[in-house]
Amino acid sequence: MIEFYSVAKEYHGRRVLKDVTFQVGRGEFVFLTGPSGAGKSTLLKMLFRAERPTSGQILVNGMNVGIMPHGRVPELRRSMGIVFQDYKLLPTRNVFENVSFVLKFLGVPMSERKRRAYQTLRLVELHHRLSALPEELSGGEQQRVALARALVNDPELLIADEPTGNLDHRLANEVMKLFAQINVRGTTVLVASHDMDLIRSSGRRCFTLDRGRVLEGLVEAALPPQAQGKRDLPVHEEL
Repeated sequence: MIEFYSVAKEYHGRRVLKDVTFQVGRGEFVFLTGPSGAGKSTLLKMLFRAERPTSGQILVNGMNVGIMPHGRVPELRRSMGIVFQDYKLLPTRNVFENVSFVLKFLGVPMSERKRRAYQTLRLVELHHRLSALPEELSGGEQQRVALARALVNDPELLIADEPTGNLDHRLANEVMKLFAQINVRGTTVLVASHDMDLIRSSGRRCFTLDRGRVLEGLVEAALPPQAQGKRDLPVHEEL
């Protein structure tokens, strides 16, 4: 589903990513982590062609994203759902309008937009807030609306950039459970997060950005308190 081969990215002569190589299989759920400024957001933006690599190849579902003609970018993005940390909801549109906006853009009839938006909002348990404006929702509810918007077009790939960064521990766990449910339905999920406790407790495969390179490791289940400090995190092997 996702393939990076020797990818590098530079901004004004400063190399942010270098020789990044990794693969994510169809139907996988993986994390991307690393310190602030490590290049996590840049890497995700290259997946949906908001940024281009300086060198190397990026394949998404068999499509070479870096050299893709501009006219094919909408086709690429229609196969994806994207969730941002700051939600990016339209403040003057209600929940239904925010979730169904992409369907309207694609020319889906109103009756079908209503059906799909309602079904997706049921998945995130917000079908009773169809008429609410974003300002009337809690932070957790806004994040679930953003997730519903990303899912309403039944994407093959779900990309989330720090989706729990503004949430407390309880809400963060609820959001991650939703990601797991979505993954079980067959969607490939890639989540960027700096929350190592959340990642460790998930038991999922994890890629770590370290000084511009990608390291890979399988994250263990959370260790009991007495064991923490006695064992290191899983060893990462550079690809």
